[in-house]
Parts: sequence; C-alpha cells; structure tokens
Amino acid sequence: MSTTRQHPPGDLGPEPDGAPAGTGGGPGTVLPGGRVRALALGNASGIVPLARDFTRQALYDWGWLPAANADRRAAAEDVLLVVSELVTNACLHAEGPDRLRISSDTKVLRLEVTDLGAGQPAPRTPHRAGRPGGHGMFIVQRLCLDWGVVRTPGMTGKTVWAELAAPA
Repeated sequence: MSTTRQHPPGDLGPEPDGAPAGTGGGPGTVLPGGRVRALALGNASGIVPLARDFTRQALYDWGWLPAANADRRAAAEDVLLVVSELVTNACLHAEGPDRLRISSDTKVLRLEVTDLGAGQPAPRTPHRAGRPGGHGMFIVQRLCLDWGVVRTPGMTGKTVWAELAAPA
C-alpha cells in the first residue's frame, strides 16, 4: 500500500455541478462513470457520526445497502470504518477535517478527507495490536486497495484518500 502514489493524470470530465474534475488522484478526482457526493465538515459538530451517516446514505443510494449477503454487508461496514478512521485522524492530528468526498464506480469506492493540517499520516510502526490508539492508518492500510496523500503546492493542508473494492 502506498502513502504517496497518485493516480495517472487524465481528463476525467466535469463534476456533476459543472466544476472541472481534478486529475492525478487529487481532490476533485471522479472515477470514470462514477457517482460523487461531498459534505462540508469545517464547522460541523459530531463530525465522525455525521460523516458515517452521510456515507451510509450514499451506500444506500448507490445500492451497497441494504446488503444482499454477508460479503456485501462486510464491504459496506469496511467503508464506514475507513470513513470513521480518516475523519477521526483529521480531528486528532490535522486541525479537523474540512470536507468529505465519496465517489464510486462499478469497481471502486474512493473516500477523500481534506483537512488543513501539515502532518503526514502513516501507519504506526511497528504495529502493536495490544497498545491502545494508533491503529487508524493501519486499519485503512489493511482494508483498502490503496491509499495516499495529495497536497496542492502553495496551499495549506492535504487530502487523504482511500479506495475500497466495490462488492461483487
């Protein structure tokens, strides 16, 4: 799993709201043929449950939920856990999250959490399962196909992204 790999650049077309889509795996990336949802988190209270509820609704709207079988249910639970971990990390280590963005196509669901922090998320090494705390990015690394961090030169903050496989 990578913490810095960016997707290859390419023109992914316009956002549903007419704004141009990003390229290179950065904020604004839309998966080809996909759906997109975004939620501003800057001044919200109860940010982690808000992010989970927002994501859960997207999963319902996109047919991941209600789950038809145990594999589909596990896939949806993994998405909700990763959202919780990414948003919690932004709260604890990056001055709070600014935005959650979810995009999905038939094969991949992409989560993006944008914050104003300068830190670089990384799994704690060595990972010690019995030690409290510090498991967030290890969980993200284990559950996701890939994840990384995108920074925009000259801008404060970063976007931490993670991709999970869509259920079969």
